Amino acid sequence: MRYYLLTGGKCVHPVLCIAACELIGGDEGTTMPTACAVEMIHTMSLIDDDLPCMENNDLRRRKPTNHKVFGKGVVILAEDALLAFTFEYIASTTVEVSPANIVSIVIELAKVIGMEGLVGGQVVDISLAGLSEVDLE
Repeated sequence: MRYYLLTGGKCVHPVLCIAACELIGGDEGTTMPTACAVEMIHTMSLIDDDLPCMENNDLRRRKPTNHKVFGKGVVILAEDALLAFTFEYIASTTVEVSPANIVSIVIELAKVIGMEGLVGGQVVDISLAGLSEVDLE
């Protein structure tokens, strides 16, 4: 889990999360658990994307990809653990936010990971792989 998460990526997604919070008058400290969770989700998606059954990348950020270092089985388990830890982290570290709002955050993140978001996008990516022409539809 740490191999990608702590390798010094751009962290654009958490910065955008914090900026959106500040834009509506929120406090950076309050949104930090969600910003970190968003980065965990992004990291999980990179690990997933690099797997042999997806894009089969050998390198990520000039380092060997997770499955090249740790093997496919361990990497799939690391993805599962990272995703579970994402929600645990939000629930256990978010302070000064109502329980109802924390549940709303968890629901929204689950949606963007699921079939309407990340997973759905991967399915489209796989189904269009190798096609020379793809229309918008």
